Amino acid sequence: MNKTIDIINNRTSLRKFSDQKVSEAHKKVIISSALRAPTAGNLMLYSILKVENKETLKTLSSTCDEQPFIASADFALIFLADYQRLYDYFSFNNYFSYCQEQGVVPEFPSLSDLLLCSEDAICAAQNSVIAAESLDIGSCYIGDIIENYEIHKELFHLEKLTFPIGMLVFGHYPDNIHRKPRSRFDSNYIVFDEKYKRFSSDELHCMFEEYERNFNHTNTKQAKNYAQMLYSKKFGSEYAKEMRRSSKVAYEEWLSYGFESLIQFNKKK
Repeated sequence: MNKTIDIINNRTSLRKFSDQKVSEAHKKVIISSALRAPTAGNLMLYSILKVENKETLKTLSSTCDEQPFIASADFALIFLADYQRLYDYFSFNNYFSYCQEQGVVPEFPSLSDLLLCSEDAICAAQNSVIAAESLDIGSCYIGDIIENYEIHKELFHLEKLTFPIGMLVFGHYPDNIHRKPRSRFDSNYIVFDEKYKRFSSDELHCMFEEYERNFNHTNTKQAKNYAQMLYSKKFGSEYAKEMRRSSKVAYEEWLSYGFESLIQFNKKK
């Protein structure tokens, strides 16, 4: 239909990169494109960490569920959900005093705010993906950056009101690579008119028909069907448990910000 639609439809996650370096000019285009993403209230409630150091990439290849190809990427962008910058701005301009003068209780970031700035961060991330693809630079999302919160917090000096919601690794496509985008579920299972639809057992089997057809129970841990294997791999696995643990720790840090801020304010008084 047009070049942009072609880029979207032909894009595939790249886990093997050529030795060609991504130019600084192209890195700037990728990042500047990310910054043009839609954002709540034009506040840009996210930050981007550009990671080029090979030792850091090697560390990430271990902390992000042991994925060696991360170390071979030319660079990575880590997208942080970020309310720290905004609340620092509020603090420097005496928002506590304002709340006292107005007779209102100070509000602090909660789960809704974490979700909101996560939306901002992922919008920016996807912009960078499309920009990179237009330059023939591949990428792969690394959701496992959510794991090992304590390690990543120390590694990147993360503050309480920041959280690594997603990471992308980038590099040039190898020569003569065969791009084969993976199939997607039919839109009938994903797109609904006006109201949500819950499916019957038969409908769900139709949805997963391709996966169930290729399922080989002899290669799984006692799973009798594809659904059991999928649960074991995606939800019952050690990495999934670590992701849940890590996210909980990060959210507790997020919530502790308000309590500690009030203590510090009262000490100053």
